[in-house]
Amino acid sequence: MSKDANPKEALIKAAYADVNKFGNNQEFDKAVKAVNRILGVAPDDPTALHCKVVCLVQLSKFEEAYKFIEKNRLSSLFFEKAYCEYQLNKQEQALKTIDDAGLQPLPPNLKELRTQVLYRLERYEECLDSYRDIIKNTSDEYEEERRTNLSAVAANLAVDQTKKVPEVPEDTYEQYFNSACIQANRQKYAEAERKLRTSEKLCLEDECASEGEVIEEVDIIRVQLAYVLQLQGKTKEASSIYADCLRHKPKDAALVAVASNNLVVINKDQNVFDSKKKIRAALSDACESRLTSRQKQVIALNNCLLALYTNAGDQVQQLSQKLAQTYPKVEFEALLIRCTQLAKDRKHKEAIDQLQKFAAAHKSHEFVSKFAIIQLQLLQGNRKDAIETLLSLGEAKYKPGVVSALVSLYLGTDNKTAASALLKSAVDWYKKNKVSSGDLSDMWRQAAEFHLRGGASETAASSLEELLKLNPNDTKVLAQLVIAYAQFQPKRALELSRKLPTLETLTTASEIDALEAANWVMSAKAAKKTANTKAEPSPSTPLDKKKNRNRKRKGKLPKNYNAEVAPDPERWLPKYERTGFRKKRGGARGKDVIKGSQGMASGAADQYDMSSRVNLTKNSPATPVYQETAPGPRQQHRKGGHKKKKGGRF
Repeated sequence: MSKDANPKEALIKAAYADVNKFGNNQEFDKAVKAVNRILGVAPDDPTALHCKVVCLVQLSKFEEAYKFIEKNRLSSLFFEKAYCEYQLNKQEQALKTIDDAGLQPLPPNLKELRTQVLYRLERYEECLDSYRDIIKNTSDEYEEERRTNLSAVAANLAVDQTKKVPEVPEDTYEQYFNSACIQANRQKYAEAERKLRTSEKLCLEDECASEGEVIEEVDIIRVQLAYVLQLQGKTKEASSIYADCLRHKPKDAALVAVASNNLVVINKDQNVFDSKKKIRAALSDACESRLTSRQKQVIALNNCLLALYTNAGDQVQQLSQKLAQTYPKVEFEALLIRCTQLAKDRKHKEAIDQLQKFAAAHKSHEFVSKFAIIQLQLLQGNRKDAIETLLSLGEAKYKPGVVSALVSLYLGTDNKTAASALLKSAVDWYKKNKVSSGDLSDMWRQAAEFHLRGGASETAASSLEELLKLNPNDTKVLAQLVIAYAQFQPKRALELSRKLPTLETLTTASEIDALEAANWVMSAKAAKKTANTKAEPSPSTPLDKKKNRNRKRKGKLPKNYNAEVAPDPERWLPKYERTGFRKKRGGARGKDVIKGSQGMASGAADQYDMSSRVNLTKNSPATPVYQETAPGPRQQHRKGGHKKKKGGRF
């Protein structure tokens, strides 16, 4: 019996020695084989079972380690089980495993793991409190790493503008990176760019990391830098950085997803084939566990927009419905994409019905939904329904932008009375409620001018009074107010006119003299000419008259022209219409020449020949000659390019 026991114990002892040796040398695959030798002899050995789980975790075989724990019911391995669930992206199960351990207080390793699980679950406020507690009560070599993680939590909290974030240290390139993310989420893009460039410089100077690790870290920093540049409108530089980082084929799936998605945003409706390829990379399963819910939501939304750009109607409907179900926060955006596609397909009524149902069910989106409905109604050319939709906004219809839109629509339907009534009611509403919604000066001014043109002086005066309260020193408004009161309340107009500045303060003496000297009846050139003729030269300057170089040239006369002989009065008539023209006899050419309609009798030619009846005298007005304009240089043709041969064929 002792002979059988000794070899077994010797085997276990030797195997444990191998496990220890391989573990110290980081050769965990060999350590697993050594542990299996122990389990082959003693399958219930708790130490061996624990060692195998640790070796599998070190080899990143989390699925195998998790199944091994479940199979052998190793309920005491809370940390190893929760860590496997954390790595397998089962965050809710991991948190439940830690909380069900019943350990109070939690050991440091479980406490840190729980904090990481809270970060993955995006419960950032709890995660921040937990990190603060760990940093306060722990002092070891991992303190700098914890502070870096704390700054990462603060960067995610900064997305909500209402939440306060703690100040983060800036000692390492990771901390500079997280600080830049905080600034970017606070929309301080220039400051974020500066911090990211500092982070990149510090990362390149890191001597502890290998060249491959430095390239991976720098790519992460540069993708974030490209994002900040893109938000500043520097899309060319950002696009170049994204493409350069993707060319390195990074191992980080989240980095690939973010760079690919942002390139799709830059492309918009251009390079659609490339955008489809990029969006597939961003939606891959490998990216699912590495992205936050906010990032996955943005990528899914961009996928819908890309389908809209490519006019894939059925795909748009499917993707938008899936988007609304998966991410309720962007349900309205998904509906707008779906309705836009319906409008492209000429299904305006269906799109309007969907928007009306959504507006009735979600009061928070009612205002924006109705404006989308108005846009669709105007695309149909249905102005009356658009007016009714705007009027159904309640008191929101008195907002300056809505009032302006309603007035434009009323004038478009030639309903000036309704436009005037709307402006009057808007003025009364603002006076009654004493609401100051930003700068209302434009609305008051437009209302006053509209009522002045329409003859509603009292309403115009009311608007001008409100406008004068906003800017008491505006003389133009004061002058308009005087004009308005003059039509129905002269005393008030006289009282206000005394506040107008005097003529001397508005104009200088030189301007008045120039106005008096100017002759408004003549044109500007004539007035200038008369002013020059009246101006007397100074006694010290001699007067030199300039010769008129633009002299009129005499027309050219014929070579045989004789001024004593009067010109032939029939010189403009054709030869056959002149009195001295004789017809040739004989042959085809000797026949009577008949001018007129085809088939007209020869006797009718004399009847309709007006040349014999025209009394051409010197006093008769000359017949106007209309000359065609010369064609352009590209329309002219050379004359005599092809001469016709006599008797030949064309």
